Amino acid sequence: MTPTQIMVNGLPGNVAIKMATHARAHDRFQLLPWSLTGPDVDSETLDLDNFSIALIRPELADSQLGQIKADHDPLIIDYTHPSAVNQNAELYVKHGIPFVMGTTGGDRKALVDTVTQGDTPAVIAPNMMKQIVGLMAMFEYGATHFPDLFKGFTMRVKESHQKGKADTSGTAKAMISYFNQMGIDFSTEEIMLERDPERQKNLWDIPDEHLGGHGYHTYSISAGDESSFFEITHNINGRDVYVPGTYDAVDFLINKLNDPENRTGHVYTMIDVLKKN
Repeated sequence: MTPTQIMVNGLPGNVAIKMATHARAHDRFQLLPWSLTGPDVDSETLDLDNFSIALIRPELADSQLGQIKADHDPLIIDYTHPSAVNQNAELYVKHGIPFVMGTTGGDRKALVDTVTQGDTPAVIAPNMMKQIVGLMAMFEYGATHFPDLFKGFTMRVKESHQKGKADTSGTAKAMISYFNQMGIDFSTEEIMLERDPERQKNLWDIPDEHLGGHGYHTYSISAGDESSFFEITHNINGRDVYVPGTYDAVDFLINKLNDPENRTGHVYTMIDVLKKN
């Protein structure tokens, strides 16, 4: 079987390194030796277990993606930066490169519009961990079928991520939208964000080895008269947990690409991936 050509964008970022390492370790994939990187990255190459990857700066991305598409017809995995989300998607669609995007942030409506107005399918999700996606699907179901279930309740949301995370959690934003549909008046600006490693260690009990990579979320919901209280918590340590879901999304997209009727500009979610698997 001919291996799928994979281009992982976002190196030398930690999540992107996890994705690239997985591709290198499996014969079904061939990792291409290029990666889009950020404007602040000084290195021109990255050594990944004796495999050299050229880091492509933003000003060269358009021309080099065109050549990579012509020579290799890859599928892209994007774990770049919130500030690059929309520009990258425009380039992928321009060059007809299908992609899986786990990067959060950016203008999400514009992101979806970019894909649907083109001819390139994509899987886009704020969280690629399958169990978290399943939890979110349950709340999406509740929001659709039980509107105003929590009307009159109040909510507090706190989330903690590594110091380098530039934006508010996309998972938290999605969960809040479901609670909004279920009647709770709460905005993403009210989320209590934690990015201080000392506080994370001493107040959140986050293990030292995961201060540089974690995602902790708690949603606390109270009745107006304080007669009832609900709390949902999901805490994730490390980044390995995102690899299986991302590559399930890759396989899902490969199947879509093998069906001529699905080779169109369509945005799929991780819920679509879970339903298929």
